[in-house]
Amino acid sequence: MLQAKYERGTKDSDLLETGDLSGDIRARLIELAGPGTDLHKRHKLYIEFVSSGLPLLPQVPVWLDVPALNQDLNHFRVKVLHVVDVVVSKLKRFHGSDSRDIEAMVDLALVPHDRLLDRFRSAVDLFLLDSRAADLPKYVRNLHRVERDMLGVAETAIELPGWLDSDDD
Repeated sequence: MLQAKYERGTKDSDLLETGDLSGDIRARLIELAGPGTDLHKRHKLYIEFVSSGLPLLPQVPVWLDVPALNQDLNHFRVKVLHVVDVVVSKLKRFHGSDSRDIEAMVDLALVPHDRLLDRFRSAVDLFLLDSRAADLPKYVRNLHRVERDMLGVAETAIELPGWLDSDDD
């Protein structure tokens, strides 16, 4: 929503945990802008932390500054995940709101197919290295749905190791 003329109702704004964020700072942010705070009540939006290991992200996510938002901030800077990397991250959960968000970004011409494939393959390469690999066939099916139903292109073959059973959900 900070990169495109797109709005949808949401109750939270996800913050990705990083090694740069101490426990004290995390606790203070929750105290200031978490569920039930004055900020939440005033803006009908609260922050929620997401473990950095949870999202389906490329090996090196692309983060962008938000100058219009940051110009009035004194104590921290806001960076947002590039739209295409957000789309890749939504292929993991792929619930109704995720699908609608992706479709909106496609409709706004913010998801070039070649870039989506490049970023998705980068995420696959990273996930192949750990226990999350077992879920990759599902994410490939979600990518194929985006390609076929939203981008209107043929499904791209994504090679996965043979030990991953592509028929499991």
